[in-house]
Amino acid sequence: MPPTTPADLTRVACCQLGPRIGEPDANRAAGLAAAEAAAAGGAGIVLLPELSASGYVFRDSAEARGLAEPADGPTAAAWAGLARRHGITIVGGICELGADDLLYNTALVVDAAGVRAAYRKAHLWDAEKLVFTPGDAPPPVIETAGTTLAVVICYDLEFPEWVRLPALAGAHLLCAPANWPALPRPEGERPMEVVRAQATAGINRMFVAVCDRTGAERGVDWVGGSVIVDPDGWPLAGPQTGEGEVTITADCDLASAADKRISERNDVLTDRRPSLYGGVTSA
Repeated sequence: MPPTTPADLTRVACCQLGPRIGEPDANRAAGLAAAEAAAAGGAGIVLLPELSASGYVFRDSAEARGLAEPADGPTAAAWAGLARRHGITIVGGICELGADDLLYNTALVVDAAGVRAAYRKAHLWDAEKLVFTPGDAPPPVIETAGTTLAVVICYDLEFPEWVRLPALAGAHLLCAPANWPALPRPEGERPMEVVRAQATAGINRMFVAVCDRTGAERGVDWVGGSVIVDPDGWPLAGPQTGEGEVTITADCDLASAADKRISERNDVLTDRRPSLYGGVTSA
């Protein structure tokens, strides 16, 4: 029997893995094994990294196309089977070949009912622009696992307008599969990517779970900064940068994210003054 979790808490798990480029079967098996272990440990929501089935550093679009799959392909089918067996929700990334024959960097939300959402990354990072078409739909907000969750991917977190949308739509948990490339930072400082995730949680008063990857790939190293953050902006689990493959978990009172008050007279959503912000979207 999995460890018990209090009824008002949801155990969230981020399975930080090291996908290998060009080895989709092995990557898929590794993701399933990690998710299975997390479910056995009581997790109700399990995150896997961005592009977890294909790997990330493609030589070119032709290689990516050879590793792509439809949103209802083998990865989705495997995740759905696991979700049905354990009654969990899985969020993770694939290289999607769309019905329009275009490639997308996509995150799936899969539960016992099957694929609930396929979100296509809207903000493409660096060489992703040579491979993928950006998505143009807002982050999906889904009722699953007894809560309301939304999903974005990696670089999407750096756009405050984008992450505000699911907060306004009532998301209690923002899930973000990621591949954060390691960048220089001052000694002793937390990776800026983690700081941004904390800021996103704090300014929107919602939980944020980021599942990063690890393992060098074609000369690229990764932050390995998987983190689960509470609505005050403080980490509940992680980051464990440089720790390699690891699963972090946190028991989250996700319903508490419905309360947007930060003082007796302040609420981070009702205090907004959208009439003053026109320049944000018109620029």
